[in-house]
Amino acid sequence: MVSVSEGNTVEQMNVNEQVSTAEKKSINVEVAYATLKKQKIRAVNVDVGTTLGAAIVQSGIMMDFPELDLENAKVGIYGKVASMTTVLNDHDRVEIYHPLIADPKEVRRKRAAEGKVMKKGSG
Repeated sequence: MVSVSEGNTVEQMNVNEQVSTAEKKSINVEVAYATLKKQKIRAVNVDVGTTLGAAIVQSGIMMDFPELDLENAKVGIYGKVASMTTVLNDHDRVEIYHPLIADPKEVRRKRAAEGKVMKKGSG
């Protein structure tokens, strides 16, 4: 049973409970990084207007991965590459990408040069 205060409808109460990001002073984001041996996702509460780079620093994830070279790493939000200066939105997941071990295009060129036939489904 839903109790509704006098003079308010359920719809009005739901609208009143919703707070726009512009009115919030902080937002919640996640910062994620993984290696072959370990992975971390850190939940971080940051100020509205925080950039992707600042959220990474505030998360402290660099303490878990001291080898991480942020200056040369690609970063993104939900799988889409973004810059360190991108302003975050509430509930964004910041991802730090590491370089590929082998360039897929180069592997295909090498196979073609060697005359190997690729099996269906193998990249």
